[in-house]
Amino acid sequence: MPDSTLTAVKSDFELAFGRVASGVWSAPGRVNLIGEHTDYNEGFVFPFAINRRTYAAIAERDDHLIRVSSSFSSDVHQTDVFSIQRDDSNGWAAYPFGAAWAIQEMAKSKGINISPRGFDCFIESDVPVGAGLSSSAALECAVALALNELWAVGLSPRELALVGQLGENQIVGAPTGIMDQSASLLGETDKGVFLDCQSLDAQIVDLGFARDGLELLIIDTKVAHRLVDGGYATRRAACELGAQIMGVGSLRGLSVADLPKAKELMDDLTYRRVRHVVSENDRVVETVKVLRESGPRAIGKLLYASHESMRDDFEISVDELDTAVETALRHGAIGARMTGGGFGGAAIALTPIDKISEVSLSVTAEFEALGYTKPDIFVVSAAPGARKES
Repeated sequence: MPDSTLTAVKSDFELAFGRVASGVWSAPGRVNLIGEHTDYNEGFVFPFAINRRTYAAIAERDDHLIRVSSSFSSDVHQTDVFSIQRDDSNGWAAYPFGAAWAIQEMAKSKGINISPRGFDCFIESDVPVGAGLSSSAALECAVALALNELWAVGLSPRELALVGQLGENQIVGAPTGIMDQSASLLGETDKGVFLDCQSLDAQIVDLGFARDGLELLIIDTKVAHRLVDGGYATRRAACELGAQIMGVGSLRGLSVADLPKAKELMDDLTYRRVRHVVSENDRVVETVKVLRESGPRAIGKLLYASHESMRDDFEISVDELDTAVETALRHGAIGARMTGGGFGGAAIALTPIDKISEVSLSVTAEFEALGYTKPDIFVVSAAPGARKES
């Protein structure tokens, strides 16, 4: 984000709260290259932080009041730092409230004594909302990083990822895994984060997109999704049922070799949900291996196989996502798939630089011909993770 936005978030903070922010912290959204709905099954994911960020200007208060405002809403939401709870009327403010609640919980669990004070917070962001690029994690991580410093908690980036997940699960009410926050906190320029969601071990892997003349195109279908709706929860419940039937703690305990037995024991729906997760874990590991050995031009088939699995086995795609993927592939993309939680959001297309225009124009034309809302199409690159800006 340009310096002008950093200046804007500071001046908007002053307009909203009548004083100067003590600092500005930022965190990026993320795109998941491959590994969908594997994170809460303790599997593998391979996201990267993107060059779209959320900025949080913050100053502590002398009391216990938390007030949050933003450039995208005229509302000022407030709560007491010691009595944060789930409240659906909080809207987007549930994310910073959740981070403030969860960092206190994490400190307690680690025996860290802190004296949380209230704070004022103003948010600016250019991470698209509802596109599957994790605007929520960017918001959580920017605020968590700020409070980690202001409250002198001393948590590591990996611990702050758990803070973001805990806040989103308990205060927002979305049963998400650890991937989004990990990518937002651990990202590096031109690199992906290969994350083991069981051990939380993270390896930073060179993507090599620029070197090979490739760009990652985001195709935001403008079909908004909400993870707290029932579709996500029923998928998660099916995964938990599948693990229970197979006698493992999570689907991470299964391999592709276990699928024939799973098919015998499960109803068709549960089996297909399980097959997606088990096969997707394999695809993530294989994608990292192929990237390291052969480079990014060799991963296209794995990306599309991931999309087919989400479309047919996990059933979380929609017509607009399928259209974006198929059209991009027909017009020169090396690989394409839907990304994010599903039921809307965005597709990604790994595309040679000289094909970007053709893919973009073709997808837009196809959407228009089918009567879909015009998609928002833009390029992202792998960017640094959460940081203090000023």
